[in-house]
Amino acid sequence: MLRGRVRFRGAAGADPADPLEPEQERRVRAVLALGGVPQADLADGVQHVRLRLLERSAAGKEAPRDVSAWAAVVASNWAMDWHRARRRQERVGERLASLRPAEQPSGEESSVLQLSVAHGLDELTDAQRQVVTLRFYADLAVRDIAAELGVPEGTVKSRLHSAVRALRARLHEDEVV
Repeated sequence: MLRGRVRFRGAAGADPADPLEPEQERRVRAVLALGGVPQADLADGVQHVRLRLLERSAAGKEAPRDVSAWAAVVASNWAMDWHRARRRQERVGERLASLRPAEQPSGEESSVLQLSVAHGLDELTDAQRQVVTLRFYADLAVRDIAAELGVPEGTVKSRLHSAVRALRARLHEDEVV
């Protein structure tokens, strides 16, 4: 269906299953390169264009009137998406780097923090201490804690919230954080 309209008849050395002719593929590569896509990712962009052509065919749609122009537009859109994804990845990396502590507390600061947290945990109710310990020390998810304790997830969330608020107040009171 699509292949007959997309491919020139009798193209030498062309794969009959490939919806892009060599000339069209070169044009797609050029559009991607001009769009700033690195050489290493050009093959992915060409494959994306092929995939879009095959998806059109599988959906029973007619081939575009000018496959070369259509493929160039798809390649240009893919190049923009590639840049957006790269920027998004850079922002995620920056956010993760900002979450990383700049410096590790000294042994004395760490001991004071641990002692303050231990005192803060002692001041919590048994139910609060239990959910904090399961969540942050045993690293269980809220759903798992709820199943383990036989209480609704909302109860676990509520207890965690009030416990963390009390611990935070205690640490600020002790001027640890």
